[in-house]
Amino acid sequence: MVKFDPTVTAVAAAAVAAIVSSITLNQITPRLGGEAQAIESASAQDSRGTRPVWAASATGRVEPKDGEVRISSQVPGRIVDVIAKTNDRVTAGDPLVLLDDDDLQPKLAAAESEAEVRILERDEEPATGVSLERREAEDALNTSERARFRAQLAFDDAYQKAKLGNGDDKAVADARQKLADARKQVAEDRAKLDEVLAKPDLPHPTRVESALWVARTDVAQVENAIERTRVRAPQDGAILNVWAKVGEMAAPSADAALLLFGDISALRVRAEVEERDVTKIRLGQRVVVRADAFPDKDFEGVVTQVAPALGSPRITSRGPRRPNDVEVLEVLAALDGTPPLLTGMRVDVFFRHETSASAAPTR
Repeated sequence: MVKFDPTVTAVAAAAVAAIVSSITLNQITPRLGGEAQAIESASAQDSRGTRPVWAASATGRVEPKDGEVRISSQVPGRIVDVIAKTNDRVTAGDPLVLLDDDDLQPKLAAAESEAEVRILERDEEPATGVSLERREAEDALNTSERARFRAQLAFDDAYQKAKLGNGDDKAVADARQKLADARKQVAEDRAKLDEVLAKPDLPHPTRVESALWVARTDVAQVENAIERTRVRAPQDGAILNVWAKVGEMAAPSADAALLLFGDISALRVRAEVEERDVTKIRLGQRVVVRADAFPDKDFEGVVTQVAPALGSPRITSRGPRRPNDVEVLEVLAALDGTPPLLTGMRVDVFFRHETSASAAPTR
């Protein structure tokens, strides 16, 4: 009977196993590699199999047409009333939040009294010619500025009452018109004073005239301080969110915003294009915007602004970040019409080829 060395047997068995494994892998690997290449090629080409269906794609967020504005107070103070409500449509200058101004009212009364005394002192000195013209122009401007301040307070009061249900829209409209007329009168009187001050033969102010000017300046400063306790709408638009609460302290800081404001009469998308695709983006380029909330609907737009430099991404990605996702190009695209998208909504932005701007990318 033939005897086999156990060591030789083990080596031979291992060699046979290695040969079988190698043959199997050589038969399977080409097939798997071919399928992977076919899938990658299909995903990168359009239905004609010639080029990608879009020039580039990017992550974006929906914004009001002029961007979102985080409104803070100009001065620190205690909030005494929050007039604005979320979704309110407001006009430029409408009061949104009121701060406490009780300590400023006595200062205003004192400044006005001082100004009245200085007027009596000035009037004791006669003036003629150009000096008299200057006095009359200064008095007219002072009168119109004080009238404008009172018209502003009257408008704020009418607007606040209307929001609380204690007034009507007609009273607000009348107060708004009176305020506009008062502002126009101030502009006219200031222009007249500038004409007088530009005359070459104008003498220097006297001591009492200078004292009156200082007193009137004090009045204007207190009025401006009271005005800064009113947080107003910067332009026509809508209130997107309200964080202010009665009794809290407001601070003049971007981190302590009281309201979120924006003009949603039109929308735009802020997209972040990866560095490798920046050469494919152009002003006027058409885009397609898609949102998960509207899975079967595309929204059209056009590129209106391209940043001149790369920057860090600010839109959080859904998937894991890749090491090369460090710098992005910020692109703004205005959306056509009035789409039902919400501000802050995350969307996908697809940039069309410039030579096929009418062809929509396939899903």
